Amino acid sequence: MAKYRVQNPATGEIIESFESATDAQVEQQLASADSVYREWRERSVQERAAVVKRVAEIFAERREELAEIIALEMGKSIAESLDEVDFATDIIEYYAVYGPGLITDYEIPSTIPGKAVMEHLPVGVLLGVMPWNFPYYQVARFAAPNLVLGNTILLKHADICAKSNLAIQEIMEQAGVPVGGYQAVFTSHEQIATMIADPRVQGVSLTGSERAGAIIGAQAGTHLKKAVLELGGIDPMVVLDSDNVAEIAKTAWEFRTYNGGQVCNSNKRMIVMADIYDEFVAELKKLAEGLTPGDQLNLGEGEYAPLSTRAAAETVNAQVQRAIEEGATLEAGGVLSDGPGAYYSPAVLTGVPRDSESYQEEIFGPVATVYKVHSDEEALELANDCALGLGGSVFSTDEARAARVASKLEVGMAHVNIIAAEAAEIPFGGVKRSGFGREMGPVGIGEFANKRLYFVSA
Repeated sequence: MAKYRVQNPATGEIIESFESATDAQVEQQLASADSVYREWRERSVQERAAVVKRVAEIFAERREELAEIIALEMGKSIAESLDEVDFATDIIEYYAVYGPGLITDYEIPSTIPGKAVMEHLPVGVLLGVMPWNFPYYQVARFAAPNLVLGNTILLKHADICAKSNLAIQEIMEQAGVPVGGYQAVFTSHEQIATMIADPRVQGVSLTGSERAGAIIGAQAGTHLKKAVLELGGIDPMVVLDSDNVAEIAKTAWEFRTYNGGQVCNSNKRMIVMADIYDEFVAELKKLAEGLTPGDQLNLGEGEYAPLSTRAAAETVNAQVQRAIEEGATLEAGGVLSDGPGAYYSPAVLTGVPRDSESYQEEIFGPVATVYKVHSDEEALELANDCALGLGGSVFSTDEARAARVASKLEVGMAHVNIIAAEAAEIPFGGVKRSGFGREMGPVGIGEFANKRLYFVSA
């Protein structure tokens, strides 16, 4: 199988393949990124922002084309693919409009006679290692702020996202990013390690699994490079009470099955109070029943799209089957399709034992896992009983009650009466084994900045 490829997950057919980079090509890409950085950083921030603004405009102009690319690459429906293109466009435009103001120099008080100023300067070439689940959104939140700041980008995308990565590079260059300022790189794991070790690379951002994060984080640490790691999540959604259980169950289901459940901050653990638990599960089962596989390029009502690859679907199925063997109950769905397609029917899983291996595992697929609790204290204890800490949410008709629980969640993003607040201006990131650093919002542009003190003596 070709390493970098477009492979339709609905059929398993490889439609297009791409040559992996040679070591000589990697060297050329490093040299080009470094050379362009030295020119790009000298442009005014307003000029860089204007180029990034044009990137957003071209994304909007090519919206349908871009959506079709990722629908075919990794299987999400056209509707969800369009959503992603729109979100990526918003992020790029946010940094084009607000980025210059977020990195404006400012004076700080000093007891030493003189003037102390904090600057936000670029650092150089950055390496991004991105996953397949959101091919544009993941790149936008890393590349847009750093291009405005003055850094340049080498982007290693997932093996199945070569075409979307090349489309991004084409748009960047069309918008006016100098050739070499954003480069799609088709590298091996060994070449990634070489790039991180190279002194021309000043930082690395990875979105991916805990395992990948540990490897990249160790390599970055060895070479004293700044890293931002956005890793997995088994986010709790705590439902303390509800005056409309059917509605909140539908909200939970739609968020959990969005993008085939392949979302880092999806509500992977639904923790529901005992007095509404049975009704909540019953509503989920209604939503899971009667669904059929569909074509992601033309998805109909009651149909579900494939997961990213056949291997991904088989992994989800194996995780659910292991949970059942350990004592859990499959309430609905959970059928792996025959043949090469990556179809796994959205499922409802209950009764996962807390002393099982499955309890600590992230299921990166459309599986609503529900737990019953009898008090706010038990709900909070269960929510925090996790090595990961990306996001979490608490629902109640009593906002103060929900806030008391949410305030104690050990996560990077805590929510009350909404599963996840997501917008270009809202920071994203986690704690514990979900990684470190933040993307998006006013803080995202500062992760790879030289926050330099500039002092002039009186």
